[in-house]
Amino acid sequence: MQDYSSLGLRVGIEIHQQLDTRHKLFCYCPTIQRDAEESNFEFFRYLRSKRSEMGEVDRAAKEEVARSKKFIYKAYDTTCLVEADEEPPREVNREALQITILIAKMLNMEVVDEVHMMRKIVIDGSNTTGFQRTALVAFDGHIDCNGKRIGIATLCLEEEACRKIEDRGDEVVYSLDRLGIPLAEIGTMPDITSPKEAKDVAAKLGMILRSTGRVKRGLGTIRQDVNISIRDGARVEIKGVQTLDILDKIVEYEVLRQLSLLKIKDELKKRGASVVNKVFDVTDVFANTKSKVIKRAECVKAIMLKGFAGLVGKEIQPGRRLGTEFADIAKTFGLGGIFHTDELPAYGVSKEEVEALRARVGAGNRDAVIVAAGKATRVENTLIRIVERAEYCLAGVPEETRKANEDGTTSYLRPLPGAARMYPETDVPAVKITPEMLKVEIPELIEERARRYTKTYSLSHDLAYVMADSAFYHLFEEFAEKIPATTVARVLHTAPAELRRDGINTDVLEEEQFRMVLELIEEGRIAKEGADEALKILCENPRATKDEIVDRIGSASDLDSFIAKLVEEKKDFIAEKGANAFKPLMGLVMKEFRGKVDGKVVAEKLNRAIKSMLQA
Repeated sequence: MQDYSSLGLRVGIEIHQQLDTRHKLFCYCPTIQRDAEESNFEFFRYLRSKRSEMGEVDRAAKEEVARSKKFIYKAYDTTCLVEADEEPPREVNREALQITILIAKMLNMEVVDEVHMMRKIVIDGSNTTGFQRTALVAFDGHIDCNGKRIGIATLCLEEEACRKIEDRGDEVVYSLDRLGIPLAEIGTMPDITSPKEAKDVAAKLGMILRSTGRVKRGLGTIRQDVNISIRDGARVEIKGVQTLDILDKIVEYEVLRQLSLLKIKDELKKRGASVVNKVFDVTDVFANTKSKVIKRAECVKAIMLKGFAGLVGKEIQPGRRLGTEFADIAKTFGLGGIFHTDELPAYGVSKEEVEALRARVGAGNRDAVIVAAGKATRVENTLIRIVERAEYCLAGVPEETRKANEDGTTSYLRPLPGAARMYPETDVPAVKITPEMLKVEIPELIEERARRYTKTYSLSHDLAYVMADSAFYHLFEEFAEKIPATTVARVLHTAPAELRRDGINTDVLEEEQFRMVLELIEEGRIAKEGADEALKILCENPRATKDEIVDRIGSASDLDSFIAKLVEEKKDFIAEKGANAFKPLMGLVMKEFRGKVDGKVVAEKLNRAIKSMLQA
């Protein structure tokens, strides 16, 4: 267990939350997502960087340009020329701005007097313009989490990026359906000092956002970026944490990575290591290779790292090595990866080829050689960038932007952007914040609602929180006054979860379907046990009527005659077993009437019938 306090761990979180508005931020297109197969038109772009007002080129943008990728965009009948950057943006969506002000008030923030849009250079293809429009709305806020105050530095309103469909190496396919959806970006101060606290703070912020009732829900509608540093390390931004489940692991593994890189730095200094700033063409060394990757490559080139032997293959995160860091760079340039001498001979590369490779670049036993194969320009640019990265191994931890992986590890994306990426937006007019815009009604927090449910409806804490956090909490409150709260919770949460586990698509279930099932139970037309079957029917046919559901499940009209007939047939069994005959007979009745009649009603009727038989 790491002592994070002694390591000087500092963590800041950025939450990116899609707002639930009717229209996008700068046009009147709906904020809905489409199946890529529904695209009716596509076009492509090559993006270039723009100098800032100070004449500087952002370092992240510079590297993106070197990757020379082609970006293909899929358009739909629900997107327009604004998303394609063929038409100027409209004025900022006032509904989105009003929601952002509400969020600011819930985070105890100061709202600015005027909202001015800025352009933030992003040329990874995720925006057709080559920049993202963003505006500061509020600053200097705070939340309390587990008794500790966490500062909220900024709240911005910005446009969501395109959705990535496919990465083909030298081409990337994006979908325009997501581009322009209003996005609230919350940035905390670096007040977080442990992995668990990072997870708790993110959970608290997510809860506050959902409490507004004005944000989108579901996978991909909220993302966490995490900024992490330790003493003697560097600030590293990890992007795209989709779920809270791995956020603490992300922090833990990044601390481990930075500590490992610092140890590698110390070892390299002991060895007097250095990086030869030269790219060697070694294509002829592999002229007769059996490596399939190298054989089909246009060229093969290499760099030499003096004193790096054994360290390129050193693990720095679970399942990831220093060599993996270099391979990440190669992948961002459109290559499949790299080879290095810490892992060769292997992958079809022979011992003789390794010896010839070492001889060609002048490498000794204590040196490492990195090899890349593919198109000449991409290989050259990749190795030049790996040389820069290897040189940083001598200094420690580089500032960079990384991508979150599903297992909690991270992969290199690009250098950390600098101030040169921002410049004023000239197409969107500023918005003056009026006193009327600041008059917002603060909603009940989900955690407060959960406490109320526990007290009012005697629900367990976990179930109360699930209901309070549900998009259908208003249905819960409405029907919990009419039928048992646990029954309502089963209809809205437990039963759909069980159906999903059985492979049934419950995405079609909306308020209309849940209301119908709850009304059928309230009206006594189906028993509470019939909720699962009713929901299953609605999953198959969301337009099914109440009568159709009741017909499929069956009615309770034949219960009395069924029990009378059963007791008559089993009179000898009842005489022998007495009151103990109830349980097996109850099973027979419920087999026939489960979902049609409440189990308590069945038990009462069967008990009376058995007693009458015994007294006869």
